[in-house]
Order: sequence, then structure tokens, then C-alpha cells
Amino acid sequence: MKTMQEIYELDGKINPLKGLPFGLQHVLAMFVANITPIMIIAGACGVGQENVARLIQSAMLIAGIGTFIQLFPLWKIGSRLPIVMGISFTFVGIACGIGAQFGYGAIVGAVIVGGIVEGILGLFGKYWIRFIKPIVAANVVIAIGFSLLGVGARSFGGGYAPDFGSWQNWTIGTVTLVSGLLFSHFAKNYLKSLSVLFALIVGYILAICFGKVNFASVASSPIVGLPAFMMFKPTFNAGAIISFILIYLVSATETLGDTSAMCASGLHRDITAKEASGSIACDGFISALGGLFGCSPITSFSQNVGLVAMTGVVNRIAIATGAAVLVIAGIFPVFGAVLATLPDAVLGGCTIMMFGSIVTSGIQMLGKCGLSAKNTTITALSLSIGLGFTQINEMFSAFPQIVQTVFNGNCVAVVFVIALVLSLCMKDDKAE
Repeated sequence: MKTMQEIYELDGKINPLKGLPFGLQHVLAMFVANITPIMIIAGACGVGQENVARLIQSAMLIAGIGTFIQLFPLWKIGSRLPIVMGISFTFVGIACGIGAQFGYGAIVGAVIVGGIVEGILGLFGKYWIRFIKPIVAANVVIAIGFSLLGVGARSFGGGYAPDFGSWQNWTIGTVTLVSGLLFSHFAKNYLKSLSVLFALIVGYILAICFGKVNFASVASSPIVGLPAFMMFKPTFNAGAIISFILIYLVSATETLGDTSAMCASGLHRDITAKEASGSIACDGFISALGGLFGCSPITSFSQNVGLVAMTGVVNRIAIATGAAVLVIAGIFPVFGAVLATLPDAVLGGCTIMMFGSIVTSGIQMLGKCGLSAKNTTITALSLSIGLGFTQINEMFSAFPQIVQTVFNGNCVAVVFVIALVLSLCMKDDKAE
């Protein structure tokens, strides 16, 4: 029993096999969200179905490698924290536009160059991260949580299926959610931390009974196959590269927020400059590596930050078993195809609570900063402008296209910019 209690310790010594269920639920929580950006971008660029399958396979492999490096850093690359990596939604809009105009090769070139730039910025993080005050990070974390609530709700109702909002999807989502809550309430000791995995299993079985699981992709998937290297020849378009670099800066902000939330909710302490620097560097360099396999940029997954906040499991070995599952899914496509059959409504039933946990973590961080006059102003303005303006599609129509691309619908980016500017320009007061 003492050994299993170490799943709540970052460097606790546990048997990897006993840690596998905890790692597996991390994979299940992010799996569909990891492959969805690839499918959207590939569809917008007219990439063939066979290439889409290869891109999904590559996404699994790169996400697994990135997670391993976050857990067990290479030199200064990686945070040494239980961060799970996956394909970022932040780049979907700009990638679809660039791909449709210049081809998928321009996306690959921009991913590689932009990733290297973000990676280098991460390595030199100690020179600039100190300007991002805790109050800025707290508001970014709150914004990340709020931005994901709609994603959780969409999944709960069935995703983008024709029967979105049907009673079947409502039933599956509700049963999944209630199953997780009941398991967490009645389970003993460390088993409580498996509530999400239990809920996923119950919801999946119910979805099968409702005929919501399609195994066609499993039957057509090869058992073994290596991801395709340089599937798309990169082209280097200056406009595409500049656009991607700007979005990479937004992604770095989100990663900083995720890492801060991880430390606050899982380790109950503030993030260190070394952890923040390593996390961002990993974001960038792994994204560049993913570009060589045709992937869009990789980033830390807020879903998994929410899972850590909910379960308290921070053990690196346990999370590493999930990374191993992702790598296996990248080498054995049929394995990934099975995981991809998980219906949206099941994921929604699990993630809606996780995303709420991220908001809670941000509020806790805000409490630690103190509600001085300056902090209250920063919070009020950054959240009201960030969450309010981005709900109006035409809000930034007067600005150049690149500004619209970065800020339209991206509340995290707006909250970060407003909070950062105010924190630097406003004078400290005695309450702080």
C-alpha cells in the first residue's frame, strides 16, 4: 500500500505495471483531441485518406516522445513534470488557411522553423520568464479552463456527429460522469485516482450497446507500421513562417499556464524558472521534430493538467506508462485505431469535470497572488476583455489579418496580452 501511495509523489518508486492504469487514463483523456487537429487540417488541405491515417500514426508517436522528454529531460529540454504532450488546437485556423493557399508543404516548413524558434526562446527563458508575473499566469490558467468548457460541452453532446444533443448522447455523457463521481466517492485509497478510467470503461460499454462505436477503422488498419518520415516535402514561405512564429508565442503562453497549473494543483507549489524554460523548449523542439513527420505543432495538453488536478497523481513513472502507450500506438496503427473508436460523449462525461478543475486551479493561484487593487484590476480587465471580445467573431475585423488570426476566438492569447501589459505598466501598491 505504501508503494502505491507514491503515485502521488513526483519521484515515487512504483512498479510500471501498477502505474499503467493511471497512465492509460491520461491517454484516453486526450486521445481523440490529439488526432482531431490533424484530421481538420488534413481535410482543409485536401490530403488523401491514406495520408491522414499516416499523420494520425505520426501524431501518436511524436506525442509519446514529447511526453517522455517532458518527464525525463534531455539536457535543458523538458520540465521534469507530469506534462502530457499532444497536437495543439491553437494552430488549426492558421494551418488550414496556409495549407489551402500554399499547400501542406508550407505548413510543414513553418512548423519546423517556428518550432526551432520557440525551442530557442525556451532555452533562454530565464531572461524573459521573470517578466511574466504570477498574476499573469493565474489569469492565463483561468482562461485555459474557461476556453475548454465549450470543448467539454461539445463532446458531452456528441461532438460533431449528426445526432448532436440526442438523448443517447446525453445518456452516455451523464452515465459516464456519474460513474466517475460514484467510483471516486466509494473507492478506497489510491483506487480513487482511477475514477476517470472506470468512467471511460462504463461509458464505452454503454456506447457499444447504443451502437455508437464504429469498428470499421480497426478492421482496415495494419497491425504494424512505422510512421512515414518526410511524407511531405517542406517549403519555406516567409509569410507562413512569420504567422506560425506568432502563434508559437501564444502556444508558449498556454504551455507556461499549463505548467504553472500543474505545479499549483499537483505539486502545491509555484513553478520554477527552470521548469518553465524546459517545458517551453520541449514544446518547440518536439514540434520541429513532428514537422519532419508531417505533424502540426505539439504542445502540453490542458485536459491532462485537469486530470492531474482531479486525481492528484503526479508520479513520473505512472505518466510514462501513458507515454509508452502513445509510442506503441504510433508503431502499431491498429492499437491507435481501437482507441480512436472512443465516442465523444464518453470523453465529454469525463472531461467536463477535468476542465472545471483547471478553472479551480487558476482561482487558487489567484488567491495566492492576493486581491490587491492592482491584481483586481488586472484580473477584471484581462478576463472581461479576453473572454468577452473573443466571443464576437467580427471583433478584430479592423485589424490586419495576422492579428485576426492570432486573437479571433483565442481568449488565452488576449488574456495573456492584457494581463502582461497591465502587470508591467501598473505600479505596485501596498496591498501586494
